[in-house]
Order: sequence, then structure tokens, then C-alpha cells
Amino acid sequence: MSMAERPNRSQRPRARNRSSVVRWLLVGIALVLAFLLGVAFAQTLDERPEDGRTVTSVRTLTPLPQGEVRTVTVTVTSP
Repeated sequence: MSMAERPNRSQRPRARNRSSVVRWLLVGIALVLAFLLGVAFAQTLDERPEDGRTVTSVRTLTPLPQGEVRTVTVTVTSP
């Protein structure tokens, strides 16, 4: 190739430069998304219960004091 056939720098397309910028931008976005996903996963692990055991609490209820005790007799006659 002679010098007359080569395009000078001003005539060359800048697609290579733009594609590298786009590539770095996509890599940066992917890294940010991976970081945010990691933070969300860590928060999920922190908020889960400590263990899978069931906690049972036992209370004994005392009966309430009764008022006056009365005995009532009901007589039913059939017709």
C-alpha cells in the first residue's frame, strides 16, 4: 500500500473507540448489578431466623375464683 491509499486519521471511523466505551460501560453496569445482588443476598442471610427449632412456651393458668355456689334442680314432665 502506498501512502496515497491509506486514509489519514481524520477519515478513519471512530467505531473502535465507541465500542470500547460501550464495552466498559456495560462492564461497569454489570459490576454494579453484581455488587447490589451481593448486598441483597447478605441482607437476606442476616434477616433469617437463627435456627429452625420450634420454641414452645408453657404457662399454667390458675382458675378464677368462683362466686356463690348454688344448686338448682330442674324438673321436666313429659305430656
